[in-house]
Amino acid sequence: MQTTANGAVRWRIYSWWAAWVGVAFFAVYPTLNWLSDRRADRWHLYFDAELGLPFVPAFIWVYLSMYALFVAPVFLVPARHLPALGKQLIVGTLIGGLVFAAFPGELGFARSLPTDALLAQVYATIFSLDRPHNLVPSLHVLFSAAIVFACAPFAALMLRVVLFVWLGLIGASTVLVHQHHLLDVAAALMLVWALRRYFTIDNALILGDKPDA
Repeated sequence: MQTTANGAVRWRIYSWWAAWVGVAFFAVYPTLNWLSDRRADRWHLYFDAELGLPFVPAFIWVYLSMYALFVAPVFLVPARHLPALGKQLIVGTLIGGLVFAAFPGELGFARSLPTDALLAQVYATIFSLDRPHNLVPSLHVLFSAAIVFACAPFAALMLRVVLFVWLGLIGASTVLVHQHHLLDVAAALMLVWALRRYFTIDNALILGDKPDA
């Protein structure tokens, strides 16, 4: 009975913070992409050597697997830690938006559709929804890293290994599907490091969140 009650509390807290993360993301990301698409002063924030990195279309499935990671905190992170994770994601999104506004990016890779029909449809959908300007930091990597680092301390050893391998593959996928550059990935990881130093569980409690029973 206690486990069921704790599970309900965890879902309630998770849903609350997930909703606000969604509000922050959809307020910032599409807006900045739309504005950047209309600006001429876009930044080339990549090394020329990166442009030789291969395009690996099948890695799009790894890239999209980031969305499955969003479920992991419900099962791994204690309820009292969820507000800190939610704040990391929200503040990370807002900081990302400020950087997107100040330094609208220009993707160095030429976007192209794979020859496989299914993959071509997936890429075409992504290209229609996501203009190649919100680059530094990669929110894809920021969200994935924040979630993995939040879940890892509460996971068994083998699951922890799986989570970090998964994170590494997601980071690699952002470059191998030619959606991001190396600086985008590095900037996201550094931002997560900074956010975790501030939004610890103790700070989350100081900011007004109450731990679950």
